[in-house]
Amino acid sequence: MRTLPDAINTLQLPSGPVQVDEHGYLTDPDLWTPEFALHAARAEGLELTPLHHEVFSFMRAYLDDHGIAADARFVIAHIGAHLDVTKSDARKRLFELFPYGYVKQACKIAGMRQPRAWSTG
Repeated sequence: MRTLPDAINTLQLPSGPVQVDEHGYLTDPDLWTPEFALHAARAEGLELTPLHHEVFSFMRAYLDDHGIAADARFVIAHIGAHLDVTKSDARKRLFELFPYGYVKQACKIAGMRQPRAWSTG
């Protein structure tokens, strides 16, 4: 459990300012834009592909529908269905897209709040 509040920073993007916590996660997921995704991906050293955008689209829709960020297992199932591959291959593909992890990269770039304690499987 964290005992200190997060330091909040403001990013000036072409679409307008957004606030991020000290680790670069949006503080308000409703302010996510593709411009934020591009900014966050660059900060993570990733070049976004159409499959990245497909994952973000799924994650954003899941957040809208359920009010919480999708667990990695739901994203893996989506990738499997989208690419018509096995669960094992979908899991490998997810971690090829986000080599430093689902929470560290996918959740951040898709505009989710930073999870406080979450197993990503």
